[in-house]
Amino acid sequence: MRKSVFILSATLLAFSCGSTQEKQTATKATEIANPMEYANTITSAELKEMLYTYASDEFEGRLTGEKGQKMAVEYLKQQYITMDVPAAKADGNYFQDVPLEVMEAPKVNLTVNGKSYKMIDDFVSASTSKNGSLTVTDIVFADYGIDDENYNSYNNLAVKGKVVLIRSGEPKKADGNYVISGSDESSKWSNFRQEYAAKRDAAKERGAAAVLFYYPEIYDMAAQRFGGSSGRMSLRGNADDMFYFLINTDLAKAIMPTIETATKTETLTVPMNLEYINASNEFISENVAAFIKGSEKPDEVIVLSAHLDHMGIEDGEIFNGADDDGSGTVAIIEIAEAFKTAVKNGHRPKRSILFLHVTAEEKGLLGSRYYTDTDPIFPLANTVANLNIDMIGRTDPKRTEGADNYIYLIGSDKLSQELHDISEEVNKTYMNIELDYKYNDDNDPNRFYYRSDHYNFAKNNIPVIFYFNGTHDDYHRPSDTPDKIRYDLLENRTRLVFYTAWELANRENRIIVDKIKE
Repeated sequence: MRKSVFILSATLLAFSCGSTQEKQTATKATEIANPMEYANTITSAELKEMLYTYASDEFEGRLTGEKGQKMAVEYLKQQYITMDVPAAKADGNYFQDVPLEVMEAPKVNLTVNGKSYKMIDDFVSASTSKNGSLTVTDIVFADYGIDDENYNSYNNLAVKGKVVLIRSGEPKKADGNYVISGSDESSKWSNFRQEYAAKRDAAKERGAAAVLFYYPEIYDMAAQRFGGSSGRMSLRGNADDMFYFLINTDLAKAIMPTIETATKTETLTVPMNLEYINASNEFISENVAAFIKGSEKPDEVIVLSAHLDHMGIEDGEIFNGADDDGSGTVAIIEIAEAFKTAVKNGHRPKRSILFLHVTAEEKGLLGSRYYTDTDPIFPLANTVANLNIDMIGRTDPKRTEGADNYIYLIGSDKLSQELHDISEEVNKTYMNIELDYKYNDDNDPNRFYYRSDHYNFAKNNIPVIFYFNGTHDDYHRPSDTPDKIRYDLLENRTRLVFYTAWELANRENRIIVDKIKE
């Protein structure tokens, strides 16, 4: 079994040296190069001490933009200063400012067929859109608004620059099975958790100027959620060019009386006027980024990430977020300390390591999206891999078979088979943790692959591994507290990530990306 390239090199050197002095030097080099020496600096005691601070009531649940989150980033900064791990930014600032905005109810004037309709009573804005106005003489009915290889509402339908009316649901065949799936199981096009976004994105990709979505089953809930200050957060300047409204039954039937029974798409002669004024509140949050520069290939970067935020205080209860994601946060600090110890002993990694704590994960992976899509501190083309840690301190009660000493791995083989193979080999060499790929399935209904910060790297064809212990009864609850963490497992899993990062940073060749996604 192949150990780290440095162990192998040092061992060969020891056999080739002729003199006793050379052999002693080689032996010393082998000891210095042994990653186990540095992995052993990662201890359950230190992880526990940090997590009891980071997930304490004092940090008030680390809600993005609030006092607790500001305390969290200062805590992380001080940890890196104490370890003498420098900031990643050239100006020496550990903080990468992330400009955000919280969605407030916009001011909207909407007239259809000469009649004015009211926000909340008749329609609600379901996204943050840019200020603008729109005047049209017709509206395109695109039926279910589906764009799928098995069924396409947009065939022979030009909607660029148009107002599009769509409805909820998806078609069924005469036998009662769904057209798209071919079975009695619905697809994402009528799944409550996915339909709203899937149909929005389909219309947006085809250039629609506005979408009116008739979804009566959720209208009352949506009006309550989006009708005031929803707390929905987005990256500033990322407002949609397309307007997106959920509409009630009265407005839908005013546009198309037969909308509930229609069977074909058509263009409706319906004049509509729209004026939209965005009313979002703007603020700054922070990613925290520390850095160890590589010795031989400093421009090639391994990114270790975890989100620093959680859910704050709700109804007077603090959501401490010990597992989600205090566990990943303190793991990265311990890994940074291990690498820094190696540097002090004269063993700097060949490639550079970025320790990236991202904000606003709970608000839609916003901190990591800002890093990858707007302001990468290091070029994405030079980013070798992302190892993302999100919840590694507990066990999954739904996992009834296998040992407690396990971890779910997600994404390791999706872009680079070599990364997957390295991960497996490193684990067998050093840790022997049970690696569970249950949630790596492309058809995982939980869609965990898309739900943590690694995804923003993966969508840019950067190989990723997402380390995850699964959900539990305390997930997103005030009861996710540090006393429930399995610190023995947290230590083991943190060491596994360290060993994997060590191998990626020190191997001779950069890993190959052989499964590029278009």
